[in-house]
Amino acid sequence: MKGTRSMQVGKVVGSIVSTQKHESLKGMKLMMVDILDGEQELTGRIEIAVDTVCAGEGEYVLLTRGSSARHIFEDDKGTAVDCAIVGIIDSFEK
Repeated sequence: MKGTRSMQVGKVVGSIVSTQKHESLKGMKLMMVDILDGEQELTGRIEIAVDTVCAGEGEYVLLTRGSSARHIFEDDKGTAVDCAIVGIIDSFEK
């Protein structure tokens, strides 16, 4: 996607339950994240991200994308991940 940054900030707005998924996603928690814009306002653009830090609904999180998201996993050759939550934000200033 043109103009997509490799690191973004978002707010967890829900979780995904999927009983049928790619083998590499088994046991992974999938979260719905509303992406923040440059003014730190919610955009309404929802992304699905693998949660690597046990984030909860309502928390602001740091996301990474693409190959950076896949490299988080030990064996990233077959991992079907394009977006991952890699941090929980305690506070930030506008």
